[in-house]
Amino acid sequence: MLSNNQTTRDVKPLIETLVGQRLVEHAAEVFPDPSAGVDRDPSETFTPSAGDPFDHLLNSFAGYRGRRLKAALLLAMVWVVTGSLHAVSWGIGVGAIGAIVLGVHGFRAIATPQAVSRQPLTTASNGTDSEVTPASMPPASLHPPESSASRRWPSVALLVAAKDEASVIGETIEKLCALNFPGDRYEVWAINDNSSDATGAVLDCLAQQFDRLHVVHRGSEARGGKSGALNLALQRISTDVIGVFDADARVDPDFLQQVLPLFDRPDIGAVQVRKSISNANENAWTKGQAIEMVLDAYLQGQRYALGGIGELRGNGQFVRRDALSRCGYFNEVTITDDLDLSLRLHLDGWDVRCTTWPAVYEEGVTDVVALWHQRSRWAEGGYQRYMDYWRLLTSDRLSPMKRLDLVIFVGAQYLLPAAAIPDAIGAIALGHLPVWLPITLMSAVLTLSWISCGLRRVATASGESLSWLSAFGQAIRGTIYMLHWIVVMAATTTRMAFRPKRLKWVKTVHRGA
Repeated sequence: MLSNNQTTRDVKPLIETLVGQRLVEHAAEVFPDPSAGVDRDPSETFTPSAGDPFDHLLNSFAGYRGRRLKAALLLAMVWVVTGSLHAVSWGIGVGAIGAIVLGVHGFRAIATPQAVSRQPLTTASNGTDSEVTPASMPPASLHPPESSASRRWPSVALLVAAKDEASVIGETIEKLCALNFPGDRYEVWAINDNSSDATGAVLDCLAQQFDRLHVVHRGSEARGGKSGALNLALQRISTDVIGVFDADARVDPDFLQQVLPLFDRPDIGAVQVRKSISNANENAWTKGQAIEMVLDAYLQGQRYALGGIGELRGNGQFVRRDALSRCGYFNEVTITDDLDLSLRLHLDGWDVRCTTWPAVYEEGVTDVVALWHQRSRWAEGGYQRYMDYWRLLTSDRLSPMKRLDLVIFVGAQYLLPAAAIPDAIGAIALGHLPVWLPITLMSAVLTLSWISCGLRRVATASGESLSWLSAFGQAIRGTIYMLHWIVVMAATTTRMAFRPKRLKWVKTVHRGA
């Protein structure tokens, strides 16, 4: 447990506390001092929330019971507030004020400079030598002359939980085992979660080919879904950083060299890379998902840069082992462990950094039924966490900016769609405009802007050129595609208020090449 007097100590011993002795050498030389090149008070150092370990607070204050009742009460509140605003002449004025607040916050996020990524380092080989050399020397102010010598990386474990993934798991593991990274500094763990196909056999065969691959098998008695599978492997892992991938993940050989320098501040508890759709050109649904992933990466990155809430996305997420331990590891009573963990990290005082580059590639779902099931699961898990941790959220564990960012996006992402039905009923019955129309229009304007900026950022990172006109044209199509979220959110928030919770791992079917 970290004590309050750690805030007066130097950065190096603080990093030792956070991520272990093996990261100290790397952090002292490769990662710059947190006060260098960062827009914050140089006297500030990071300490997770003081007091009891955060996982103890979670056990005391997480409200896993009564989820349906809380969802029903929240939905009733949305209906009552919306109906009351329709009953007064100034109701739409409240919507206009909300639109102004959303617009100021949204455009402020656009205007915020992108968080600068540190230069990646290159390795001489991907063998057992753990020495690395700079890809291009950064300014001397960031790295003193003595730090230009070879350096050591933190240790990393890459986890893949697989259930009936025989068609894709083989290539994924082969790619992860062949990264251009010091061989003694990373390992790969694959968890076969009671698969009924040949997933287990494929993994056992691969384990004979790759020394760094460790395979864990779970039987029919196992519980906890994907989170339980990941937690089982974590019992045997002692690395500094934990990376999590889906069974269909694909990354470039220098992926880890790009990711690890993003932990350049001791308060960054996790990093999420951009997700990219590998089969984007298959049909209209996959094209829409490709734009959606660009929007998500850009928006999460700007929220982080603004000092708001960055979120993990499951595939391509990296977490400091110490941060994960303090937050109680992966939650086995949620259907979206990534979103749940994101909120836990913020409540414990960590930042979640989201970046446009590098990217992890995954298959997009190819039909509307699969899209509906996947998005409904994401919506339910995302909404559920706020009801689970509402008592902690109402405490002072979040900074003012994170609290503001949270309120704005919970309102726009979850409550606004939930209010669509009573708002439409009131507008039709009383013959006037919907009271939440101003916020809806502002959301559309911001979505167009965020997609346009995101597309250009991805193009620039890829060494390509994309005009504003072309980006705006794609943004229009992407915004139309994003309208499906209104229906998904409205249906999900309503269903959660009336139907019992179902805890099971509903996996997305992957086809492979």
